[in-house]
Amino acid sequence: MSDIRQDVVAGFEEAYGSAPSGIWSAPGRVNLIGEHTDYNLGFVLPFAINRRTIVALGPRDDGRIGVASAYADEVAEIAIADLAPDRLRGWAAYPLGVAWALGQHGADLAAVPGVNLFIESTVPVGAGLSSSAAIESAVALALNDVWQLGFDRPTLAKVGQLAENKAVGAPTGIMDQSASLLGREDHAVFLDCRSLESHLVQLGFAEAGLEVLVIDTGVKHSHATGGYASRRASCEAGAKALEVASLRDLTVDDLPRARALLDDETFRRVRHVVTENQRVLDTVDRLRTDGPLAIGELLDASHVSMRDDFEISVPELDLAVETAQANGAIGARMTGGGFGGAAIALVPSDGISRIQVAIDGAFAEHGFAQPTMFTVTASNGAARD
Repeated sequence: MSDIRQDVVAGFEEAYGSAPSGIWSAPGRVNLIGEHTDYNLGFVLPFAINRRTIVALGPRDDGRIGVASAYADEVAEIAIADLAPDRLRGWAAYPLGVAWALGQHGADLAAVPGVNLFIESTVPVGAGLSSSAAIESAVALALNDVWQLGFDRPTLAKVGQLAENKAVGAPTGIMDQSASLLGREDHAVFLDCRSLESHLVQLGFAEAGLEVLVIDTGVKHSHATGGYASRRASCEAGAKALEVASLRDLTVDDLPRARALLDDETFRRVRHVVTENQRVLDTVDRLRTDGPLAIGELLDASHVSMRDDFEISVPELDLAVETAQANGAIGARMTGGGFGGAAIALVPSDGISRIQVAIDGAFAEHGFAQPTMFTVTASNGAARD
């Protein structure tokens, strides 16, 4: 058992006075490409990473759910019968929201036993690596197993999304939970967010001598605040004006018509989504035919689109991307919802140290706080440990 799993067991025992009956875990994710396309019913290409959220679970006999964490001073408790989005507060809304959302998907919550949960994680919070989806996916899998609900993983992804949308109040799509639940070692999850059909695409980074470097700027973001929601509203307004159900129904050939019909800001939001969908398709094609060395320019173009058209980058992210590109990265882009968080760079393994030193120096020169940098590998999805 790894150290964090030992810590989770010890934390559970300290919080509840007994040993857990099982441990589950789920990974965070890096989105290789396909940003703000998921809620527009488009295409995404995330992969699960080797940083995980661990959940220890034990039974209780009073029809209540207890939630504790290394990061919270108190145990949050609520009767299962009282679960509702407006009753949930703070970080506990993530795991308790999952329990509520399972009921919304057909679980008979009146018939399930109470449980205690203890949660710990190695997924950085606020870095755009889906720490929230890792919690939701680990809890969903644990409750699905213990309550013997029989839901498949795509359904559990919907459960996590519903919890985040309604219990937490973040209008996110289904990409993050899908990556956390469906990921596989050395593969990305190519997900059609309209049909929810998914395919595993081999990445082959190690074979090509490449690694993914995460540059966490330390600039915190929150999807429950306005920037994310306003971008989603712009996309919906653009789709309505163009008389399509979603921006997924548009191609790059439709952009001249969009420019003629839309105001400049809405047009740029639409252009990002339409071109980003095409970049996802092109990335999948290049990975399958030419390998990962051929995808760099698509990653670079994605960042430019997010910076200029969707306007969700920040100076720290731009500096990280530009410095990585100037020091040997195959490609680089911000990842996640934006307004802070992390960038990723696809880097030759023998050039990681040089890029890290260059980024540290550039951040110091600009007076920015030092970023946190680490490599990630594509890993397996949620599991009982």
